[in-house]
Amino acid sequence: MSAVNRRSVLAAGAAGAAWGALPYRSARAQAANTIKIGVLNDQSGLYRDVNGPGSVACVRQAIADLGLAARGINVEVVVGDHQNRPDVGVNISRQWIDRDGVDMIIDVPTSSVALAVNTVVREKNKVFINSSGATSDLTGSACSPNTVHWTYDTYMLAKSTGGAMVRAGGDTWFFITADYAFGHALERDTGNFIRAAGGRVLGAVRTPFPGTTDFSSFLVQAQASRAKVIGLANAGGDTINSIKQAAEFGVTRRGVKLAALLMFISDVHSLGLQTAQGLVCTETFYWDLNANTRAFTQRVLPNMPQGLRPGMAQAGCYSGTMHYLKAVMELGVAAAKADGAATVARMKAIPTEDDAFGPGSIRIDGRRLCPAYLLEVKTPAESRAPWDYYKLLQTTAADEAFRPLAEGGCSLVRS
Repeated sequence: MSAVNRRSVLAAGAAGAAWGALPYRSARAQAANTIKIGVLNDQSGLYRDVNGPGSVACVRQAIADLGLAARGINVEVVVGDHQNRPDVGVNISRQWIDRDGVDMIIDVPTSSVALAVNTVVREKNKVFINSSGATSDLTGSACSPNTVHWTYDTYMLAKSTGGAMVRAGGDTWFFITADYAFGHALERDTGNFIRAAGGRVLGAVRTPFPGTTDFSSFLVQAQASRAKVIGLANAGGDTINSIKQAAEFGVTRRGVKLAALLMFISDVHSLGLQTAQGLVCTETFYWDLNANTRAFTQRVLPNMPQGLRPGMAQAGCYSGTMHYLKAVMELGVAAAKADGAATVARMKAIPTEDDAFGPGSIRIDGRRLCPAYLLEVKTPAESRAPWDYYKLLQTTAADEAFRPLAEGGCSLVRS
């Protein structure tokens, strides 16, 4: 081979190697500038309408509203169904972080799953924004520098709904409680408020979770106690079934009050106003609360499943995602991916602000602060339009709605 031909072959080989490397380098560059968010929730069970595809739609809406593509930041969203089982939630979380490079996990209903995922994320130094697991232990004994508890918790629900019922004369209670971490925490926190106000807890019954559909025997026990209030320390399909069967039994016609300690607007929709009217609940978001909540709802509505309006857990996914990505923009993608605790620290340092919740803040224990709204379900005659379900009874300010910082026992709080 001549020297000229030899140089031509070498040049061609070098060029081919360079062209072959370009897609690989491009892919690496793209991956380095990509944030991965994992939406982990119940996609198929009793919390599907409360979370499910609606939470995914709200996460994607936050990304769209921030216009990150124009800023050169890529965001990928993956979705997992934890089936309300801690072992499944842990396995998905580890796989996402170790194999798929997920940087932030969000939503996670079912407190037992949330507590398990909380441990994994801290171990891996990523970010966990909990919108749907209610246990207040996430900012107490189980608090983590990698976790923000975003939307509501058992302490706030107990103080707002439970406190209002006691003030209205409901000073004796019997609990129907879902037998897992959320139900136990909600019964505990509500019971503390009842006793502090001079009321009494006459008893409680634990219902198997998941899988309970027949609440008749539990309602019979509650009625036999002669308590003035039956507290439903459950959520989603359990709450719907409890209220429906209480109506069939004529429980409220006998003068007993039902306290739905955690109820979502999708639950009211499933029950219908004829059954749900008069029930009192607490939420931190209502789609028809003000002009901003209505604007957010109109943007996300085309992507919500089955025409559902977003509830507070789903709106929390929007709000939490937006604030996380604002911190990512300030720190830079590489720094945010490298250190989840530092990203959460930055989230705590900047105020929260979005159309779903308005202004707010995040405390050192990871508790996101926002107002809590005590709401009453309208009668059919009071409702003027589709999904016009609530009337506002009172508002608890953000700095009063949640457990005082010094009372939680969080290790991040210095005395």
